[in-house]
Amino acid sequence: MLARVESTKEDLRKELLRVAIDCFAKHGYAATSIDRIAKAAGVTKGALYYHFKDKEELLLESVRNRIGQFEKRVVEELQPQASAAAALHALARICFDHATRSNHRRLIVTLMVEALDTHPALERLFRDMMQRFRAFLAQVIRRGQKQKEFRTDVAPELAAELFAGAVMGAEIQYYQDPAGFDLARALHAYSEQFVQWLQPTRTRSRRATGTRKE
Repeated sequence: MLARVESTKEDLRKELLRVAIDCFAKHGYAATSIDRIAKAAGVTKGALYYHFKDKEELLLESVRNRIGQFEKRVVEELQPQASAAAALHALARICFDHATRSNHRRLIVTLMVEALDTHPALERLFRDMMQRFRAFLAQVIRRGQKQKEFRTDVAPELAAELFAGAVMGAEIQYYQDPAGFDLARALHAYSEQFVQWLQPTRTRSRRATGTRKE
């Protein structure tokens, strides 16, 4: 009986978190009140406060939840890929799914901008997330270089920064104009061009900044 009660509590907590994520993604942190979340979830404020002490805890839990889901999927789907190029293409598909079939990336982009000057704890979460994302990308690119799939005169860290920046830029354009911006086409084209740029058969002049010699 106790296990059933605990399961019900956990299910309600997950549902409240899902509703809060929707509200934060649509309205941002400042415009999302406890009243708004409770009303959208169909519960009282007391029920909400039973599971979360305040709006900030609800916000941080929402962000950790979405970041955790995204990172788990990236690791699970990219690590088994036979080639680094296939991993980058798979990452583009994952980003497309999260941008169009869930509110994960919209939540991240919406709150990331809002947190720049107003919420230090949230800003740290995002900074850590982006650092892990770039580090993972650099690891994939480094693996491609080790397997002689990618050229070695490009710093993996720089390549990771370029890829992450392009993905975020494409997603922002999609959120601003979902009917006029083809996100799938943009991400596919960019991953194709990026992989071609990294191929060792492609000749390119070396620059002092962001490159290294073999």
